[in-house]
Order: sequence, then C-alpha cells, then structure tokens
Amino acid sequence: MEEKLRMTIVVPCFNEQESIRLFHDEVERTFCSGPLSELDHNILFVNDGSSDDTLLIIKQLAKNSDNIEYISLSRNFGKEAAIFAGLENSTGDFVALMDADLQDPPNLLEKMFLTIVNEGFDCVATKRSSRKGEPLIRSWFAMFFYKIINSISKINLVDGARDFRLMTRQMVDSIVSLREYNRFSKGLFSWVGFNVKWIEYENIERIAGKTKWSFWGLFLYSVDGIIAFSAVPLALSSFLGVLISFFSLLGIIFIVVKTVIFGDPVTGWPSLVTIVSFIGGLQLLCLGIIGQYLAKTYMETKDRPIYILKETSLKK
Repeated sequence: MEEKLRMTIVVPCFNEQESIRLFHDEVERTFCSGPLSELDHNILFVNDGSSDDTLLIIKQLAKNSDNIEYISLSRNFGKEAAIFAGLENSTGDFVALMDADLQDPPNLLEKMFLTIVNEGFDCVATKRSSRKGEPLIRSWFAMFFYKIINSISKINLVDGARDFRLMTRQMVDSIVSLREYNRFSKGLFSWVGFNVKWIEYENIERIAGKTKWSFWGLFLYSVDGIIAFSAVPLALSSFLGVLISFFSLLGIIFIVVKTVIFGDPVTGWPSLVTIVSFIGGLQLLCLGIIGQYLAKTYMETKDRPIYILKETSLKK
C-alpha cells in the first residue's frame, strides 16, 4: 500500500492562549475535505517560553488528538528561534509555517498545496495585497525598509511578505542547514533560492490577543535584516569618512588662502562648534555601524545553540 504524503504545520506560539483552540479547529476543518483530506497531517506547536496558559492548552489538544505535537523551549528565544526549532523538528513531505492568530488563513493551504504539486514550485509564499488596518507610520517604515534592503543587498524581499508559506522537504532541509545564530528568516527563505510563487490576500486582523511586535521591536528586527544580508552600511561609513575629509581639506585650503590674502583673524566659534559636533555625530554613527557588525560576529563565534528544548511530545 502506497504511503500517504504528510504535511507538517509549524506554529510558533508566544502567549497565544486565546487563539490556539480557534486555530486548531480552523485547520482541522481545512483538512476535512478536498485534496488536503488525502494527506496525512500534523500540527507542530512551538511554545516559545509563553507565560500564560499556551502550553497547557497545547498539551490538552495533544492529549485528545494524535496529530498534535509540541515543542516547548526553556525560555523566550524569539520568533526566529521558534521558527528554526519547528522547521528542524518537522517531518512532513511538505511543511507549512503559520501564525496561531489566524492572520494566516488556513483555507489557503489547499491552493498552496495544489500549486506546488501541479505547477512544480518548491514553495508557495504569501503577501498582503494591502496594509489595511495597520498604523500609517508603521506601514510607511515597513515599505521604506523593503526599499532599502532590496537596494543594498543581493536578496530580494517582497514588500508585504508574510512568514506564512508552504515548502517542500528539500527547501526546508536547506533552510535548516543554515545554522547561524542571528537569523532573519525572510532573508534566508530568499537566499536559499528554489522556485517560489507568491499569492496575495487581504490583510486579516488577528482573531484574539494582542500583537507581540512593538514598533521598536520591528525596527531592531529590520536592523538585524540589513546587517545579516548587506555590508553596504560599512562601505557607506567609509565613504562618509572620505567625503568629509575631502571637504575638510578644501575648507583648510580656503582658510589659508583667505588669511594670506585678506589677513582676517580666526572667527566663527559658533560655526566651529556646530561643525565639530556634526563630525563627532557622524563618527559615532560610523562606530555604531561597525559595532553592530562586530556584535553579530561576536555572537556567532560563541556558537551558542539557537534554542534550548525543555520538553516535547515528539518521539525521537
């Protein structure tokens, strides 16, 4: 008898007690009929150090269902680590990555699966067709980030891209083989290549709970992405140094010539202080850029594990 293909749905969770059951019920309805009903499937929840009843609810679901599995990390390692943990422990021939808040509609899984099977793609990824419902300032900075990183790096990040995607086993294994500590999954998905098809859908509000991403958190995440996939900021700091030195040299020549010809005494203390402060600020900016790269290098050389497993229902 031919063995059925399996789909694993990886779901990173951090304080999602209000949405876990709703997510599970919606996914199960999706697999009740249509092409997906011909697949074996399992849901792999990754509890990323939740402080609410997320893990308790996941355990209750796993107790009552054979296709629910979970991994619980020893603390909150962040979504990137949770994604890696889920992908590394997934077993399906196809692996879907989804959020538990139902902003990633499970009913798209059928279309994504058929696209891979019938059209030969290695991955079907999703993006929002609009940013409706998102604060304007946040939307503007997000679009600005995508423009910057696409102009200074060799990877291509699609504006509005979600983590929600369905991948073949080969692509997942390739991503898992990249064991860098400082992870930026959107960039890694693009870096490994493979044939990817994008599908759009309208932005959906989360079904319950509150977002765990603050504006500051997203800003730091964007900085991580730029540093992880581009060395242009380092080149830019060097360029600024050369440019300022050039104009400083022109300024010195101008002052010497002016003094020789007109004999003017040295004046302009306010402008001097302003210029010194400006140059000092640029120096600190360049040092900060270099420091960010050194910090990331420092973390990589420690060779710490990306996550630490506390408990799991998986049978090794």
